[in-house]
Amino acid sequence: MLHATLTAAAAGDAVSLYAGFRAHSAVEGDGEFAYISEDRWAALSAMFVKVEGVQILIVLACAAVFITWFHRVRQRAGMLAPDAFRRGPGWAIGGWFVPVACLWLPYRIANEAWTVGLRGSKGPFWPLNLWWASFVGSVLLGRYASVGFRRAEDLGPFLDAVMVGMVADALSIVAAGAAMFFATRLTRMLDDEGAPPVRR
Repeated sequence: MLHATLTAAAAGDAVSLYAGFRAHSAVEGDGEFAYISEDRWAALSAMFVKVEGVQILIVLACAAVFITWFHRVRQRAGMLAPDAFRRGPGWAIGGWFVPVACLWLPYRIANEAWTVGLRGSKGPFWPLNLWWASFVGSVLLGRYASVGFRRAEDLGPFLDAVMVGMVADALSIVAAGAAMFFATRLTRMLDDEGAPPVRR
């Protein structure tokens, strides 16, 4: 289920990335003389609104599944090493919803769980760091692009927002792939350590 929703999120980002390429290819001329017809402008604006709406639905579904998995992993890791965590298991859910602090609280919890999975060995942390860096980068750039897109009143700012959004989409695709790898590795490490599954 987790991999399926992450794959769907990556697919939504790929569609948005394609829409960005479509927007740039629709521009005629170059430099100060670049322009776009009113019909194409209206069509592109409508397309981006639809793509953004679909992405929001997919992201909400993906977030629900991922946070559920994240909370269960925190509980499993806590059974192995209760003293390894500075915060209770509830923060594995609540930490995602605290303004500003959500940019590092889940990472701290994930880092602690990953450390428990390593059990003192000098294993790599790059799967965790790659996932979190690409995820945070995509969120921040995506928010910036969304604001720029809505405020754009002419072609220049519109294309700038589209370009930033394309970078955010590319990072989000990387984040989805990295999240799959991170989740698989962490789950396997906890399984190897004999962490009991959390029953509901």
